[in-house]
Amino acid sequence: MERLAGTVMLLSGKRRALVAFLAGLIGVLALPPFGFLAALFVSFTLLVWLLDGATAAPEAGVIRRLAPAFRIGWLFGFGYFVGGLWWLGNALLVEADAFAWAVPLAVLGLPAFLAFYYGFAAALARLFWSDGMGRIAALAFAFGVGEWLRGTLFTGFPWNAVGYGMMPVPLLMQSAGFVGIAGMNVLAVFVFAAPALLGTRRGRVAGLGLALVLFAAHVGYGVYALHVLPLPENQATVIRLVQPVIDQAMKLDDSARADIFEKHLALSAAKPAEGDKRPDIVVWPETSIPFILTDNPDALVRIAQVLDDDQVLIAGAVRTESAGSGKAPRYYNSIYAIDGKGQIIGAADKVHLVPFGEYMPFADVFESLGVSPVAMPGGFSAAREHPLLNALGKGLYPLICYEAIFPSEIGPASEGAAALLNVTNDAWFGNTPGPYQHFQQARLRAVERGMPLIRAANNGISAIVDARGEVISGLSYDIAGFVDATLPGRIAQGEWSKWRDWLFPVLLGLFFLVASISRVGFRNRLN
Repeated sequence: MERLAGTVMLLSGKRRALVAFLAGLIGVLALPPFGFLAALFVSFTLLVWLLDGATAAPEAGVIRRLAPAFRIGWLFGFGYFVGGLWWLGNALLVEADAFAWAVPLAVLGLPAFLAFYYGFAAALARLFWSDGMGRIAALAFAFGVGEWLRGTLFTGFPWNAVGYGMMPVPLLMQSAGFVGIAGMNVLAVFVFAAPALLGTRRGRVAGLGLALVLFAAHVGYGVYALHVLPLPENQATVIRLVQPVIDQAMKLDDSARADIFEKHLALSAAKPAEGDKRPDIVVWPETSIPFILTDNPDALVRIAQVLDDDQVLIAGAVRTESAGSGKAPRYYNSIYAIDGKGQIIGAADKVHLVPFGEYMPFADVFESLGVSPVAMPGGFSAAREHPLLNALGKGLYPLICYEAIFPSEIGPASEGAAALLNVTNDAWFGNTPGPYQHFQQARLRAVERGMPLIRAANNGISAIVDARGEVISGLSYDIAGFVDATLPGRIAQGEWSKWRDWLFPVLLGLFFLVASISRVGFRNRLN
C-alpha cells in the first residue's frame, strides 16, 4: 500500500488529472441505483494520496500554493458530478427542438460548476494538511463546509451529497436521525478517506481505529433501531398512491389532457384487493391535473363522482392567482386537497423553485437573449412557507418534487404533521439513475424527522415509507397502477432532536481542532 500511495502521490500531468477524474467517477457507484458503498473508500483514498502530492514551490504565495489542490478537487468533483448527473440531459430532450442546444450545459456545464465546491474543499483541506490522521480530519472538515455551501448558495443544490453514499439501505440510514445529512457528510468523508492511512505510517492506528469505531457505531445503531426499538403503531388511515406513468411528451400535448385526467380517475376508482379496506386518502403526483382546476368546475364534479363522501384526493396541479389589474397572473406549482363533494379544502404551493426550470434567475438578461423559462411564460411564483394540508384530520407536510432533497425545507410546522407528503414527476429523466437518487434523498428526510413519507410520482418511484426508511409498499419505475397501504406512525423523538442541528457545527469544530493541532505538530517537525 505504501508503494501504491507513493505512485499515486508522484503522478503528474495528464495521468494525475485522469486519476483525479476517475476517482470521482468511481464514487458514483456508491449512489443509487448501484449502492456499492465500497466505491467511495476507493475514491477518497485516491483523493488523499493525490492531495499529498499537490505541492507548489515553497516561495509561492498562498493562492499558487493551493492551486494544485484546487485542481485535484475540481477534477475529482467533475468526475463525480458528470457520473452522477448526466441524466439531467434527458429532460431537455423531451422538447429537443427547443432545448437540445442546452444538453451540454446540463451534462457538462452544471457538473463543472458544482465541481468548484469540491475544488474549494480540497484547497481548504490543504491549508491544514499534515502527514497523519490530521489530514483525514482536515478533508472531513473541508468537505463538510463545501457540501454545506453547495446546499445553500445560489438557492442550493445538495443532490448526491457525499453522506448519501454511506446510507444505501435502511440499516445504514438510521444515524441520519441523530446528525442529519450535514453531519453525515463530515463523518462519511473521514471514514471513506481513512484507508489512505494504510499507505503511510504516522497516525495509522489512531486514524483507522477511529474510523472503525465510527463505522461500527453507524452499523450498530442501525441494527438497534431496526430490530430492537419498538415500531410505532400504524395510524389506521389507508393511503392510495396513483402512478399513471404518463409519457412526458404526452403531458405537454394539449389534446391529451382529458385522457390523462380520466386515467387518474380510473386508477383512483379501482377496487382494492379482496379483503383490503377502501382507501381514505388518494394521492396523485405532481401536476397530475392537466389544466387550471379552478377554471374547470366540471373537473371537480368528475372528482366528486369518483370519490366517496368520506374520501379525500390530494393532487398536484398548477394554480393561478390574479396579480392585479393589467398584470399577468401568477402561477404556482401546487398541491390541492379535494373532498368527496368536489370541494377544494386546502392547497399548498411550492416554496423552493427549480432555477431555469420553474423560474428564470436574471430573467431580464436572459429574455433579452431570447431564452425563456422552461415551464410557463413568466415562470412560477414561489410561496413563502409550507402550510400543512389537512386530510381527514391528518396533517400532511407538503414537499413538491426536489424540495425533498433540502432538509431545511422541513420547518416547525412538520412537528404537527402525521407524515411528509412528496409529489413529483421523474418522467422527465427516463429510466436513469435520477429517479432512484431522488427517491433515496426523499427517503432520508423520513428518517431524519422520524416521520413516514407518502410519495407519489407520475413515473419514478411511488412508495409509502415508514419513519425508519423501510418501504411499506410501492411501485418502481415504469410500473403503472396504484398501491394501497396503511399509513405508518411517527417515532417519538427525544430531546436529542432539539440539538441535532447544532451537532453539525460541533462536528466541524472537532475535526477542525484535530486538523489544526496536527498541522502545528507537522510544521514543528519540519522545522
